[in-house]
Amino acid sequence: MRHGKKFNHLGRTASHRSALLSNMACSLIEHKRINTTVAKAKALRVYVEPLLTKAKEDTTHNRRIVFSYLQNKEAVAELFRTVAPKIAERNGGYTRIIKTGFRPGDAADTALIELVDFNELYNPNAEEKKTTRRSRRSATAKKEAVVAEAPVVEEKAAEPTAEAANSTEEKTEE
Repeated sequence: MRHGKKFNHLGRTASHRSALLSNMACSLIEHKRINTTVAKAKALRVYVEPLLTKAKEDTTHNRRIVFSYLQNKEAVAELFRTVAPKIAERNGGYTRIIKTGFRPGDAADTALIELVDFNELYNPNAEEKKTTRRSRRSATAKKEAVVAEAPVVEEKAAEPTAEAANSTEEKTEE
């Protein structure tokens, strides 16, 4: 019976489930995003976020605790060297799950799980140039347009006076 057991068993034994989550966590740390089913992505988020929190403080004790979960030296080194400095200011919510539709073979609900700070498209804290509110033309284009329009207006104003002068001369000649 599963009374009081609130986590998803994923249809596996305890050892199979822990190996699955460990391998998925290593892949997520190495590749920064992976495609899987929604159920596995939700289980992975619960598994990996405490490890990411531990990685924020680089001590021997925390490295050993994380290694006991991941069982992969390269993943632990990647986690503490590259991932931890990027998530240092974040208080939680290190992963994002995006549903991607259904798998063709068995129609399983699939999802993309990724580390939030490693996505350039959705990352609001990325260092980009500041965008300001602008109209259609930039300020320099407006200045050039005003400068270019000013002589044109004067020429048009000068032409009718010249034509008027010509017409008055023609009238005086007749």
